[in-house]
Amino acid sequence: MLQLSGAGKRYGPRLLFEDANWLITPDERTALVGANGTGKSTIMKVLADLDSLDYGSVQRTRGMTIGYLPQDGLALTGRTVFEECLSVFDELRGIEQELEDLSVSLADLEHNSAAYHAAAERFSMLESRFRAHDGYALDAQVGAVLTGLGFGKEDWSRRTEEFSGGWQMRIALGKLLLQKPDLLLLDEPTNHLDLETRNWLEDYLRNYPNGFIIISHDRYFLDVTVTKVVEIWNKQLHSYSGNYEKYLTQKDERRAQLEAAYKNQRDQIEHLETFINRFRAQATKAKQVQSRIKELEKIERIEIPEEEKAIHFTFPQPPPSGRTVVEVSGLVKNYDAKQVLKNVSFTIDRGDRIALVGANGAGKSTLIRLLTGVEPPTAGTLKLGHNVLAEYFAQDQYKVLDGEARMLDDIGRTAPKVSQTELRSLLGCFLFSGDDVFKPLGVLSGGERNRYALARILVSPANFLLLDEPTNHLDLRAKDVLLEAVNSFTGTVVFVSHDRYFIDRLATRVLEVEGGHVHVYPGNYEDYLYRKESGGVVAGALPSSTNGQHGMKAAAVTVADPESGEKDKAKRVNPIKLRQIQERYAFIEEEIPRVEASIADTEQALGLFVSMEETQRLTKQLEDLRTRNQVLTSEWEELMQVLEGQSTA
Repeated sequence: MLQLSGAGKRYGPRLLFEDANWLITPDERTALVGANGTGKSTIMKVLADLDSLDYGSVQRTRGMTIGYLPQDGLALTGRTVFEECLSVFDELRGIEQELEDLSVSLADLEHNSAAYHAAAERFSMLESRFRAHDGYALDAQVGAVLTGLGFGKEDWSRRTEEFSGGWQMRIALGKLLLQKPDLLLLDEPTNHLDLETRNWLEDYLRNYPNGFIIISHDRYFLDVTVTKVVEIWNKQLHSYSGNYEKYLTQKDERRAQLEAAYKNQRDQIEHLETFINRFRAQATKAKQVQSRIKELEKIERIEIPEEEKAIHFTFPQPPPSGRTVVEVSGLVKNYDAKQVLKNVSFTIDRGDRIALVGANGAGKSTLIRLLTGVEPPTAGTLKLGHNVLAEYFAQDQYKVLDGEARMLDDIGRTAPKVSQTELRSLLGCFLFSGDDVFKPLGVLSGGERNRYALARILVSPANFLLLDEPTNHLDLRAKDVLLEAVNSFTGTVVFVSHDRYFIDRLATRVLEVEGGHVHVYPGNYEDYLYRKESGGVVAGALPSSTNGQHGMKAAAVTVADPESGEKDKAKRVNPIKLRQIQERYAFIEEEIPRVEASIADTEQALGLFVSMEETQRLTKQLEDLRTRNQVLTSEWEELMQVLEGQSTA
């Protein structure tokens, strides 16, 4: 369908890739990956015929259609959202108009006339074509895609120019999905999507009838949508079968093989050079020496490329806080007449890693700003616990930076006791090396400034981190390093992220912000989806008075075949799920003693009468804690059975 042959491209004096070969088939479902700056977006533009090669050729099947979504920069004006998306069907709408005109003509013409037969034949041909392209459901198709991309019906009639850049990109993506080109080229399509919309897009692409190529820094998104990975590495294209996780395994294996081949070749070269140097001066060995020299010259040297740069850091381990980090009661937040949060109550304990989820505009960022104290609540109380030191990373953190300040000077003022050598080492970990550290912050891109702002947090220890979209502008490798660092952090973390993999690997609780309320789910994002689909909001160590449900049974991990006997009870769990079960089991083992300690403290507090209101509050808290303990104990027993079954399966 489309083929790159001997392709090469330079960016000024810098070679991006060379001798690249890639046959793109009609059923292509591929992730294009590589370090930042290796030429991923450039290859996409070449495939879309928006850029040219310096070497090699691109061959396209005649008549094939290609749809390209850039990372940003699109601006749509002049029509409503619905009209803009409906415009992709202009040809079909033209057919629809002609069908209406032909219907009028057929009613007026004599049935036996040649004109009638010609019109009837034309109507039949056009009607078949219109029906084949589902022309009678154009409005329904547009509505389904707009709803999936997060546009409410009230947005359909709004002008496109009223929407921000991120929402404009959603409109452009919707148009491409409705067009259904033979090959979709999507450059970071998830950048402006929330979790719910990403989930919808994953399902859409799984059922997409044609091929697509995706650049994305969302690991989970790639894992569930692609069946092949093409990597730009060492200025070459390398293909791997399977999804992103399989690619990582295969890449490690390929590098190990390359290193083994390199070692064997070095041994061979060393052996030949030793022989040549030893016998070069001996006339009797001249023939053998010349033979070894020729053999040495023919060897095509294997090179081991340097490892790509990656961010390496660890959060400073903070001084411990009290057991209760935040206690929220009856929290209300209004913006003029709009109520964003209403009567929200929950607590956060030391060591919790809380993921805030919900649709765009639901109030996640508002809640995290309230927790940081950046904004005051309209009503209710929000109390920080003993010795809690908070640090806030906003998704637009770069906006508060001094654009005139040099990077090294600015971070030096934040950490006056840290030497410049240490600061430069830290900035180097965030890919700011050499003279980069002397640049004014104003000349950095938004992504670079957010990376710098994240580095800035590391030099000011805190035991309560509030991170609003910390993974934005980080590539896949950087996200993995950040994930490892947060996992090893001994403090408490509340974070907002649209990266499913990041939430799954980090969260021990999920707080869903929806309709002004906060619902609490134990576990990671996968656990949250299971319970949400099951209709169960679980009250736990983070009791929420907005739930209206308590004591729901934790979701059991089903691994038994319902039609099999007791002997088949233990079924093998897939490795990804098994790892999640093991981590959940380990967490619950640590959590149960904490909940039991909270129960004891609450019972002791109930023994001292303060007021009727306080007694009622403590009684309710004790009920929630006991329910939480029952839920955890039940889940612990179920998980233990699963893990024991794995050892016998």
